[in-house]
Amino acid sequence: MSRIAPPLILVILLLAGWEIACRAMHVPAYFLPAPSAVAVALKDNFPVLLKASATTLSTAVIALVVASVIAQAVAIATALSPLIDRAIRPLASVVQVTPVVAIAPLLLIWAGLDHPERALVALAVLVAFFPIFSGAAAGLRSADPDLERLFALYGAGRWQTVLRLRLPSAVPFLLEGHKVGAGLALIGAVVAEFGAGSGKVQGLAWQMLDAGNKLQTARMIAALVVLGAMGVALHALLEAAERVGLKWWRGR
Repeated sequence: MSRIAPPLILVILLLAGWEIACRAMHVPAYFLPAPSAVAVALKDNFPVLLKASATTLSTAVIALVVASVIAQAVAIATALSPLIDRAIRPLASVVQVTPVVAIAPLLLIWAGLDHPERALVALAVLVAFFPIFSGAAAGLRSADPDLERLFALYGAGRWQTVLRLRLPSAVPFLLEGHKVGAGLALIGAVVAEFGAGSGKVQGLAWQMLDAGNKLQTARMIAALVVLGAMGVALHALLEAAERVGLKWWRGR
């Protein structure tokens, strides 16, 4: 309770202040609806928002899995060869700083306008790739130098050293990278939906766009509430996985 009570009290106070201000100042509902109006919109549109959140979440999860596989494979390749490391790192940095919205139209053309979901996954993969790759690469370089010399003394090859020493040492970094990457994959999926602007992929971003075009601000905020709850749940799930993973790593 000592951990839950302070943020819960703060949220209640903020919502109460918001409700009182909207009623006292007679703020138009299309400009800023009161929390009670948002709650009604959430109740009335919950089945639609739940279906939309499933679409957005599935895009984010698929993108996270694909980004994880690619990022770890690339990180292992950089650990095996310094030349590959020097070649890939600048390109990885370019991927990190490239705005998703800027390349969304291009990927939509490549994926085909009839299959926008492919472009959404690709865009979310680009967003989630770098933190996982960065964590994996840093973890693979974090192995004890004395143990590396011991492996070399016993004639271990590069593959054996990476798989049996460096990769286990990288577990904490991998877990942290995946936790960051998961949040970014969700953000990337939503931003990609905004960039696509296609009704064929009716995720939460599409619900926000549709509500905004109709000046249904309460429904727009309700979609944001669902998105925030989904992000919190995903983060909590990954934190639990991180605790389990670190417990295994420390006790191995």
